[in-house]
Amino acid sequence: MGAGTESDTQVSPASGGKAPRTARGERTLRKILDAAQEEFGERGFGDSSIVAITQRAGVALGSFYTYFDSKEAVFQAVVRDMSAQVRDHVAPVLKEAADSLDGERLALESFLEFARAHRDVYRIIDEAEFVDPVAYREHYETTAKRIAARLVAARDAGELHRDYSNDDLEVLAWAMMGANVFLGLKFAVWSKADAKRIAAITNRLLRKGLGA
Repeated sequence: MGAGTESDTQVSPASGGKAPRTARGERTLRKILDAAQEEFGERGFGDSSIVAITQRAGVALGSFYTYFDSKEAVFQAVVRDMSAQVRDHVAPVLKEAADSLDGERLALESFLEFARAHRDVYRIIDEAEFVDPVAYREHYETTAKRIAARLVAARDAGELHRDYSNDDLEVLAWAMMGANVFLGLKFAVWSKADAKRIAAITNRLLRKGLGA
């Protein structure tokens, strides 16, 4: 595939690079991001290279520089892209939920399935703490905000205790996210447990707590 041109792109701070303006450009960018995810996931940031990424993607080296200025820029884009993939994978199941807490059960089950199919997400996100701290923090803050927003909506709908303040629900959102992260590590990456069972046990904790 030939190199792209500047006329095919526009600056996109949200992507960590330049966003394509054409369908052809979108396909090329998708190939680069997918290849970069595989490369970083298998080899780590330090041992990965732009040449290896373009070889995996099957695109010319010039095409890479049409969209990204450096290895750091494509890494940042991969972190944000993976965060968006998790969001888009989980979002549809929330519509199937009987109530808000059932939605969290389905969301966790969906995340566990995603983590099992994309085990490199943990290595890439962990490396982001050192390679791109801004993207690393953004990933977790954005995820926690989505959970907190769902909890606020549930409280307002009368599905959670009304004495929870927004600040309280922010704390609970971070606690839930932290649990989900390590449940994924243990039961999706390190072992292949039944995602439905893990989600059901965790959901029972949300509904009933630990007290006798």
